[in-house]
Amino acid sequence: MAMHRQRRRRPARAPDAPVLRVEAAGDALRVTLAGEWTLPHAAAIAGQITRLLPAGKGEPAPVRAQRAVILLDGLAALDTTGAFLILRLEDRLAGRGLAVAREGGTQAQHALLALVARQRPEEPPPLPPPLPLLGFVEDIGRATVTILHNFGMLLSFFGAVVWTWLRGLFHPRRLRLVPLVYHMERAGVRAMPIVGLISFLIGAVVVNQGAVQLEKFGAEILVSDLVGIAVLRELGILLTAVILAGRSGSAFTAQIGSMVLNEEVDALRTMGLDPIEVLVLPRVFALLITLPLLTFYADILGLLGGWLMALLSLDIDFLQFTTRLQEATSWHDFAIGIIKSGFFAIIIAVVGCFHGLVVERNAESVGRHTTASVVEAIFMVIVLDAFFAVFFTTIGW
Repeated sequence: MAMHRQRRRRPARAPDAPVLRVEAAGDALRVTLAGEWTLPHAAAIAGQITRLLPAGKGEPAPVRAQRAVILLDGLAALDTTGAFLILRLEDRLAGRGLAVAREGGTQAQHALLALVARQRPEEPPPLPPPLPLLGFVEDIGRATVTILHNFGMLLSFFGAVVWTWLRGLFHPRRLRLVPLVYHMERAGVRAMPIVGLISFLIGAVVVNQGAVQLEKFGAEILVSDLVGIAVLRELGILLTAVILAGRSGSAFTAQIGSMVLNEEVDALRTMGLDPIEVLVLPRVFALLITLPLLTFYADILGLLGGWLMALLSLDIDFLQFTTRLQEATSWHDFAIGIIKSGFFAIIIAVVGCFHGLVVERNAESVGRHTTASVVEAIFMVIVLDAFFAVFFTTIGW
C-alpha cells in the first residue's frame, strides 16, 4: 500500500487581515496596502510599519529609490484609524527623502485621507533652549508664591487657634491642665540648663569684648552698662527664643507629625475632639508661661556671667557692678524683654504645631517639616525682634 506524505499546510491568512508589502520597481518603491485598515487591526498595522520602515534615519532597499507609490486598490476597508496609519507611513517614506504618491483607491478613501490629514494636530515647534537668567527669575517667582501660600495657611491656622481659645474662655473646664503641666516641664524646666549656660557664657563674652574696647578710653566701668542693656533688652530673650525654637518648636512638630503619620489625629477627629484644642492650645499656653520665666532666668545668668568676667579681667567688684547697672538700666529694659517673650512664645508654638498638623503620610515629610518649623520660627522671631527694637526706640523706651 502506497504511503503518501502529508505536508503541513500553513494557516491561510484571514481575508480581512491587513497587508503591507514594500517592493522595488526601478527607481520607485511600490508599497501595496491590502485588507482592512481599521481600528481592530491598528496594533498589527503599526507593527508592520515599524518593522518595514523603522523610525529614524536609514533608507529602505533599494538605496537608489527616489519615489514611493502607495497602492490603495487592495484596501477592503478603511476608517479614520487606518487613514492615520497611512499618513504615518507616508511621513516615514518622506522622511527618507522619497517623493510619495498614491494610486488607486476609491473616492471615499481619498476623501477620508484628506479629512484626517486636515484634522491631524500640527507638531509643536521645538522649545527654545532655557536661558539661565530666566530660570533664575522663575525660581525666585516660584519660591515667592510658595512663601506667600505658606504664610497664608499659617495665618489661617493662627486665626483658628485664637478662635478656639476664645471659645474655650466660656468653657474653662475644657482646658487640659495635665498636658499643660507636662509641656511646661518639657519645654521649660528641662530647658533651664542649656539656657542658663548659654546666657552665662554670652554675658561673659560681651564683657570680655567690651572691656578690650573700653580700656582704650579708660571707661572700663561702662561694661556694666553694656552687658546690662544688651542682656535685658535683646540677648536674654533672643537667645532663649532661639533655643526654644530649635528645641521645643521642633519637638512640637515631630510629636504632632508622628501622630498624623500614625493616624492618631484622624482618630481624635473621629471621636469628635478638636486637634487644636487637644494638641495645640496646651503647647501654646505652656510656652506662653515658661518663656517669660526662662527670659528672667536668662537675664540673671547673663548678668552673673558678665559680672564674673568683669571681676576677673577688670577687678570690678559686685557692689561697683550692681551700682553702675542700676544707674544705666531701668525697669523699661527688663519689661521690654518680658513683653517680647510673650509674642515669641506664641510664634514658636503656633509655627511648630502648624507644621506638625500639615505633615504628609510619610517619614520624610516629618523631617522636612521639622526643619522648616525651626527655620521659620527663628526667622519670624528675629524679624519681630527687629520690629520691636525700632518700635521701643521710637516711643522712647
